[in-house]
Amino acid sequence: MTRLVGTYRHAAGATLIAGLLACTLAAPLRADEPRVIDRAEYATRLRAMWMGECIANWTGLRTEGMVTSPPFLTDAAWGTSPFPDRPWVYLNVYLWDNPWRADDDTDVEYVYLHAMHTLGSGGINRLKPNQIAQEWTEHINSYIWVSNAAARALIGAGVKPPMTALAQGLDPVAPVDQSLMIDAQLTTEFFGMLCPGMPDRALQMADLPIRTTARGYAAHAAQFYVVLYSLASQVDRSLSGRDQALWLVREARKYIPDTSKSADVIDFVLADFLANPNLNDWETTRDRVCQRYQGNCAANGFVYRFWYESSVNLAAGVMALLYGQMDFVRTVQVGTLSGWDSDNGTATMGGLVAFIQGQQFLDQYPAVSDNFWISRTRDNLPDYTPGPNSDGEDTFTLMGRRMLPIIDREVAAAGGRAAVGATSTPSGAWILPPGGAGAALFKPAALACVPTQQEFGRSANWHVRLAGGVVLAKSSVPGGPQPGFGSGAGALIVDGQESDWRGLEEFGSPRGYCSTQRAGGNPTSVSQAFTIKYDRPVQVHTVRFIGGRHFTTGPSTGGWFRSITVEVFVGNRWITPAIISAGVPLSSAPFAMLDFVLATPVQATGIRVSGLPGGTGAFVTCMELDALSAPPVVAMPTFDLNHDGSITIDDLYAWTLAPVDLNADGIVDARDLHYLEQAIRFGETAGMGVHR
Repeated sequence: MTRLVGTYRHAAGATLIAGLLACTLAAPLRADEPRVIDRAEYATRLRAMWMGECIANWTGLRTEGMVTSPPFLTDAAWGTSPFPDRPWVYLNVYLWDNPWRADDDTDVEYVYLHAMHTLGSGGINRLKPNQIAQEWTEHINSYIWVSNAAARALIGAGVKPPMTALAQGLDPVAPVDQSLMIDAQLTTEFFGMLCPGMPDRALQMADLPIRTTARGYAAHAAQFYVVLYSLASQVDRSLSGRDQALWLVREARKYIPDTSKSADVIDFVLADFLANPNLNDWETTRDRVCQRYQGNCAANGFVYRFWYESSVNLAAGVMALLYGQMDFVRTVQVGTLSGWDSDNGTATMGGLVAFIQGQQFLDQYPAVSDNFWISRTRDNLPDYTPGPNSDGEDTFTLMGRRMLPIIDREVAAAGGRAAVGATSTPSGAWILPPGGAGAALFKPAALACVPTQQEFGRSANWHVRLAGGVVLAKSSVPGGPQPGFGSGAGALIVDGQESDWRGLEEFGSPRGYCSTQRAGGNPTSVSQAFTIKYDRPVQVHTVRFIGGRHFTTGPSTGGWFRSITVEVFVGNRWITPAIISAGVPLSSAPFAMLDFVLATPVQATGIRVSGLPGGTGAFVTCMELDALSAPPVVAMPTFDLNHDGSITIDDLYAWTLAPVDLNADGIVDARDLHYLEQAIRFGETAGMGVHR
């Protein structure tokens, strides 16, 4: 298509645009490109997503954990009972539950939906650590395993996210580190549906829920799934199923750092798929996945942890999406037969495909129940379908509709157009914020949008170390600790493990904390300090102190500061900066992440925290001390192209003078002008519905 050139004189442009507006003033909104979304149609797609996840989940559960090494199942097993000791396991699509039973592939998202729905009157679309901990305490108490179970135990001990992932394996309540397992990638993907076409905002919304249970490359796998779900509304349905799946995988992959094991997994599966001349031969790809990440993992530089680890199951999920080619049954079949934790990736990809198909999917299964039984696994949640003849407590239809006001808030906050005061009634439309080349003026590249990568980039400990510099740590209390009270290795204070988002494979490197405990104890009235020195100046916007384990019983208690003073080393002297936001140390909050935000950022070559120790043993534990630079500032995407503070016809004039791609189709043409026009006329035409 031909690029439009802004050569109109102002008067001529005004005449042209006025004519365009006059022609469409009484016309309804047209969703002729994916950044204009009909709320009613989207609600239908959300219903399909929940239903598709449940069908795929309960189909995949038939093989969960049953085939975790060669010989694996093949297509020949579909429609059979391949396990002699379990003749009831018949491998075919499972359609007949009424109500559909909740499982961990759907019920944790359900709790997050409940939280955002009930807190929504305050405009909350980002759950805070205390809110997540409260929701888990009230509603998530059974039917949880692995990293979910470890996180729940830590929440019960007073630990808040994201330390519920980082502290796994460091406290007796969660003695095994499970944070590299599958959990987050089956409990958070739905956040992408709450941010249609806005993967950067989806990752912000999902960030803390993901980090409640995952870190490193396991968190990256969950982020990849969130982006897939966010981009689902933007898929070009005119493409073949194969090309739709390829587009999704390639676009979502941009949000994962190349250093991550998850990136290696995605790239390996994608490359093997593209090199395979037989699109029905998914089994060869699955066997090669097994060889690379399980059977010959050490030779390839990896560790295979267990059948419910993140990596092999991420591979199985990507494989099901690609080889399924947007056919729901085929996607579920590949996922179910793939092996390992086979219900999880199957549920995720089944829900994704069902969403993209929308009404077409629902028409395919008209007799499938709409009812959902959440109280099977989750506690203290409302009954949305009361009555003696109701099945379960909710329906997929109602669940989808409760998501709509959350999306309204997100679209509006992102600079898009959404009906003010909209309810769960599925009428009206959304006009998503600009998402094309024009938006590049406002949005950074994909990887720079990821919250964990932003945090990694802010870390002075990593900035200096990766630049070849020196970072030194010191504790004011000399000597080694008593056994069981910390490692005593001061280097752990600055090892950067708590902010390392490269996603590298791990080979048993020590994770823990340094303690100031020593034989005979410490004076309770003498201040203790942890100090970091850098060999070059760094920007200090925030001082982050991450405490370690607390010891509240026994002959020697301690682990916390009673109060904390923050200092920065500027011009060869220690100064106490003004703090505008500060964490509060509490004996009841072990593994606390405390951020001290400076009123004015400074260039410094050192940071120090000090204070009186708590407990009878008068000692303090520390997992990490770091200086963080200022968070990146990204301008809001906007239709206000002339930057006058309002979205009016004058922005149409601005576009004609400097045309840009606003609708993310890679072309600058009249469709961008029409998209902008719809945003300007939104208040007058939104109630007219969306025509296709």
